[in-house]
Amino acid sequence: MKRGNESIKTVFILSGLFQYGHMDIFLFVAIVILFAVALMGNLLLFLLIQLDTRLHTPMYFLLSQLSFMDIMNISTTVPKVATDFLSNSKTITFLGCEIQTFVFIVLGGTEALLLGFMSYDRYAAICYPLHYPLLMSKKICWSMVTCAWTSCSINTLVHTLYVFHLPFCRSRLINHFFCELPSLLPLVCQDTYQYEYTVLLSGLIILLLPFMAILASYACVLTVVFQMSSGKGQTKAISTCSSHLIVASLFYVTALSTYTRPHSLHSPGQDKAVAVFYTIITLLLNPFIYSLRNKEVIGAMRRLLV
Repeated sequence: MKRGNESIKTVFILSGLFQYGHMDIFLFVAIVILFAVALMGNLLLFLLIQLDTRLHTPMYFLLSQLSFMDIMNISTTVPKVATDFLSNSKTITFLGCEIQTFVFIVLGGTEALLLGFMSYDRYAAICYPLHYPLLMSKKICWSMVTCAWTSCSINTLVHTLYVFHLPFCRSRLINHFFCELPSLLPLVCQDTYQYEYTVLLSGLIILLLPFMAILASYACVLTVVFQMSSGKGQTKAISTCSSHLIVASLFYVTALSTYTRPHSLHSPGQDKAVAVFYTIITLLLNPFIYSLRNKEVIGAMRRLLV
């Protein structure tokens, strides 16, 4: 595929998540319902944290940022999937594909780093409670969020510009339900073997390192928790940390399976199934895992409804 005027007019064809059988209609309805629930759940959690002053703490500030990212993340892919199914058109413009790839990876990478910062917050609160106000000041919290957005935006911009300047001379069919780097590489007509090492390196830095940091942080946290004399304190600490660990594990494991494998080992069906987890399932579970097991969030919800 040549660059220039031709490339601007060129469209990609997405294979989609559904076809048009009876079972696919059922799955489509299920996905739309999950999307609506995820959107409302994250929006409600975000608004609760913004409106209730009792939740204006570093932990809930980071959680509100997570909810904000999840709202944007799920809105980047699912509406396009639903529109394509209803209109029986699965095309996406070259520019549209480029934008979707950029936005999706920025949000995913930023969330990966944010989850790591959230584990540091729990580590500081439990292991160094006396120094917590200093270690997690408002300035430090904003610095964490800014660092996550900036570093991931720069990294993603480099990858996106590079990939979309490669020659696409094979089929225009993207065997996926949205534009994602691993699904685009098979369409490139030159060898991308060396470039895949840079994708692997980025994946290890943005995904694996924060995940390892989370595991290390919670290993220290558990050591301190089991030394507590208060059973109530142990239960609260374990509940908070376990919620975050569940969310992180679902997100990192599925994302790592996509971004740390060469495209020769990718299976379109498997990639779609795994992508559903980090584009829909984890984003749906996040607000419920954090709110249903959190008395402070439930209390804020009751105060809002009264």
